Amino acid sequence: MKTRQVTQQKSVRNRFLMLPALAASLLLGGIGGASAEDKPAPKPAGLTSLIVETPEDGFALAIKLSQKAVGATQKDVEVRKSLRPIYANDPNSLIAVSHVVATHFQTISAANNYWRK
Repeated sequence: MKTRQVTQQKSVRNRFLMLPALAASLLLGGIGGASAEDKPAPKPAGLTSLIVETPEDGFALAIKLSQKAVGATQKDVEVRKSLRPIYANDPNSLIAVSHVVATHFQTISAANNYWRK
């Protein structure tokens, strides 16, 4: 009986954690929302390597990667500006942003061999 409760709790938690990501995806144009008129995203300037000197630099790069992804997903600056007040005041959206940055930071950390020599 206890195993079933734990499984149900995990299922509910997983669904809850997916909601902000789904909402952000829908707000920012979603996956597969590209049209024939969309141009491929230009290569981001300065993002030629994941190798950085310090963990602080890695965290800054993780934030930059997250920002670039939003810009590539929603190319209209005015739309991004109009959505900012919505997600800036939504705790679930802010948690989702933290998760995205943490995932990028994890990738950068691994690429830098966790800054060990």
